[in-house]
Amino acid sequence: MDIKPGPLLQQINQPSDLKQLGKEQLHQVCNELRQYIIDVVSVHGGHFAASLGVVELTTALHYVYNTPYDQLVWDVGHQAYGHKILTGRRDNFASNRKYGGLSGFPKRTESEYDTFGVGHSSTSISAALGMALAAKYKGEDRKSVAVIGDGSMTAGMAFEAMNHAGVSDADMLIILNDNCMSIDPNVGALKEYLTDITTSPVYNKLKDDVWKALGKLPVGSNFSREMASKLEHSIKGMVNKSSNLFEALKIRYFGPIDGHNITKLVDTLQDLKNIPGPKILHIITVKGKGYELAEKDQTKWHAPGLFDKITGEIFKKKYDTPQPPKYQDVFGHTILEMAENNPAIFGITPAMPSGSSLKIMMDKMPDRAIDVGICEQHAVTVSAGLATQGMKVFCNIYSSFMQRAYDQVVHDVAIQKLPVVFCLDRAGLVGEDGPTHHGAYDIPYFRCIPNLIVSAPMNESELRNLMYTSQLESTELPFVIRYPRGEGVMPDWRTELKEIQIGKGRKLKDGDEIAILSFGHPGNFAASAIRDVKQYGINPAHYDLRFVKPIDEDLLHEVFQRYPKIITVEDGTIVGGFGSAVLEFMAVHNYQAQVKMLGIPDRIVEHGSLKELHRECGYDAAAIADTIKEMMKDKVSVQLFQ
Repeated sequence: MDIKPGPLLQQINQPSDLKQLGKEQLHQVCNELRQYIIDVVSVHGGHFAASLGVVELTTALHYVYNTPYDQLVWDVGHQAYGHKILTGRRDNFASNRKYGGLSGFPKRTESEYDTFGVGHSSTSISAALGMALAAKYKGEDRKSVAVIGDGSMTAGMAFEAMNHAGVSDADMLIILNDNCMSIDPNVGALKEYLTDITTSPVYNKLKDDVWKALGKLPVGSNFSREMASKLEHSIKGMVNKSSNLFEALKIRYFGPIDGHNITKLVDTLQDLKNIPGPKILHIITVKGKGYELAEKDQTKWHAPGLFDKITGEIFKKKYDTPQPPKYQDVFGHTILEMAENNPAIFGITPAMPSGSSLKIMMDKMPDRAIDVGICEQHAVTVSAGLATQGMKVFCNIYSSFMQRAYDQVVHDVAIQKLPVVFCLDRAGLVGEDGPTHHGAYDIPYFRCIPNLIVSAPMNESELRNLMYTSQLESTELPFVIRYPRGEGVMPDWRTELKEIQIGKGRKLKDGDEIAILSFGHPGNFAASAIRDVKQYGINPAHYDLRFVKPIDEDLLHEVFQRYPKIITVEDGTIVGGFGSAVLEFMAVHNYQAQVKMLGIPDRIVEHGSLKELHRECGYDAAAIADTIKEMMKDKVSVQLFQ
């Protein structure tokens, strides 16, 4: 489908083209840019509402600043689609998040306008501050701008960066994009604080008066800057607590202003360019602006998939038979089921109640299922605190986000042997979100920590049973359960909850000469591969290990004593992962075998569909079958010529 941009947007191949337009034409540019995002995302998919909310801001930033010389840093990057379109990627935008196409996030190797690669939240202020400090050191008149949402501002890293920025005298601007949303509605005291600022009639009147007064001052001389500073601080001092948070950190606060008024934004940014030092501009926006359904249900329209832009119908695949659920939904329903029978169960998530499906429990038990905001470190340690009081806490964090809380897992949980249950959603490759979101590394980084139990279910029933086992009183150690993004394999998944013996795997199939050892969901790929190679007279054994720590040594002794050829399969990096654990066992016990490890290779894997990436990384069913045939090629050759 050929999607054409509007007449003005067609002329903008880079920000220098945008600057050729009159300020009065920017409103039309914004309308065309917003419509182009709607047109493309409705047909090709991707993140949606976030970019619609910053169309005016994006346009104003590239109109006022000399990008890419001036450094623009987006936080997370969900909202950077307009930025990509205005910086030379308009005609290729339909490839966004597709295999071999544009990344869904800013990426340094993709464009000089992408000054910093992002995907995890709350990094923008630190990165922009580093750029501003470098410019100051090199004597460059280079501006640095960080665009951060109010959801990302809740993370400790954002406060650490502001604490440093306030005493650095670096020439940088922080733009606080305040829309009361991250993916789900924002939570916490900062949200209430920003609401107080934006709704205070006294503050808003004084703010307008101050802004008008400052706008009339010639900022070019030291005298006028001093006048502006005195006037600004004297008026702000009359406004109780309106701007104390940022001013206390020695960051000059401006706003709030309407983030959808392009003229106001341009005028404000031009004024702020001439004010030295660290500054913050607070803008108010609506996530999903310009698409009514997205404005009304911002969580649903964060990344809706393909949809009819006219009717708003979100297209879902239709099946003739019942389909298996997503692993995340199995988690959400199972934790509620267990919590109804165990009053000690709590659920904790850092800002992903919908993504993790903890919202199912939050709706029924809001006092026992808690969204702590974008604060992974805090999520782990507050879980540890609950555990000291006898609570059984399921801390649900995406695998790639858990990397941010590694110290807390070691220091606050493992050393103290607190029985927190870590449910790692999106473990393994995640598809279109790409390298910032792949859960590739959790097996090695958890396997090396003492006192941890590390497990992975092969299907929905196994997930339920691992969750059930983890909350039993007899389970006294921290317990990790990793599971992938997307659907499982069992349409009838509501099985009876049963205890699994910790550290024990299971033999799924006996065989001859060659054995496959799988860990987690890829065991289903292995089962399919085993069926495929049957035609060649090959009969592989199949073992589902379930646990990588403690690993089932009795089962491994059986495998190495019976099978000279072994394949390990995992949805994680092969460096230090499950396959490595098997090789360590082989070395310690002086076994000899031909072992082939399949999993995520030792390189950064880019984005694409899960099927495309599993194929690329060589551990889908076809790749496993090819590996079996290669290792058993003598038998295959004989079979072919019979």
